[in-house]
Amino acid sequence: MDENSPLEERLPYQTRPLFFPNGASVEEFIIPDEDKELVLEQLYPFSPIPKLTDVLYDLHADKTFVVKDFRVTWEHGMNYLVSPYYAESGGTVIDWVDEDWANEESDEEDFDEDLDDGKDNESPF
Repeated sequence: MDENSPLEERLPYQTRPLFFPNGASVEEFIIPDEDKELVLEQLYPFSPIPKLTDVLYDLHADKTFVVKDFRVTWEHGMNYLVSPYYAESGGTVIDWVDEDWANEESDEEDFDEDLDDGKDNESPF
């Protein structure tokens, strides 16, 4: 039995360099479409696992993406499940939230603005 976790066992796909704006690069796996669901199931650390057709929000990039567009990199001896915007923003799977989360944030900001009536609301106590 293999003692390595899916994160530590290098995926069996060819790689290409994924370049960052500063010129640094990491290896990105070229995952065939027919294997995307399997790879997502192996590497996604939370439950439930999203569908490939789900739309998620990358907190770092401040953008939405379709899950099937995820990337996987090989860095520091591990597979990293990252957003399609990883090279520009650094968002990994821990930075993915439901697309509605961004709308809820906006609603909260709007609510806070509605509460601010322009008067000094500091308590004298």
